[in-house]
Amino acid sequence: MLDIWQDTLNWQPSNAQQALFQRLYELVLVGNQKLNLTRITEVNDFWEKHLWDSIRGFKVCLEGLSKMTSSPSSLSMIDIGTGAGFPGIPAAIVIPYSQVDLLDSTQKKLTFIDQVIGELKLDNVKTVIGRAEEVGQLRSFRQQYNVALIRAVASATVCAEYSLPLLKKGGLAIIYRGTWTDEENSALENAISGLGGKIECIDKFETPLTNSTRHCLHVRKIAHTPAEYPRAIGIPTQYPL
Repeated sequence: MLDIWQDTLNWQPSNAQQALFQRLYELVLVGNQKLNLTRITEVNDFWEKHLWDSIRGFKVCLEGLSKMTSSPSSLSMIDIGTGAGFPGIPAAIVIPYSQVDLLDSTQKKLTFIDQVIGELKLDNVKTVIGRAEEVGQLRSFRQQYNVALIRAVASATVCAEYSLPLLKKGGLAIIYRGTWTDEENSALENAISGLGGKIECIDKFETPLTNSTRHCLHVRKIAHTPAEYPRAIGIPTQYPL
């Protein structure tokens, strides 16, 4: 897949990164025998829909991400609803100067991810157990991150309510979507106006093997998020902004 990496992202993984991707795939296959981690297990599907898709979401703004911190080793990232570890683990592999927190509410999945982190010897990753609504109200997490990644979790307005409270002012939320409509765009704009964010860009692209349409929404935090957000558990999904 090296040519495809180069053609689509103007980037190629190093030999060490390729080995980590391969081992990650093997570990997910083993974990999937006991846990419902992912339905995407065929090798090309895994490469395109987990690895490539994860990296494509943040790779286009990678240079900008490196400039968001005061030192080259202090880029703080959180993957909200990480599931089987995507996109957070690929981010930690590709951006070694980052510190990545993987947030999920399912302890069994995080136990598996902890095993993966140890196996891959990723010392820039740790897991966090909890719901986004709760974690976003904790001082130790609120306004602590430069980047929030959120993929396959909820509607975009809910994703914005989960992610923006966790970001420092100037931070970036990258919300992964499939299709994207004008109506969804209007709803997101209305929602983030009260959360201290603005839509910086809508990144539309196609996947390289199946030519499926994807979008990544880049939402910049430009102002303080009011203390009432995120709202209590279940409220954001039941009553989206």
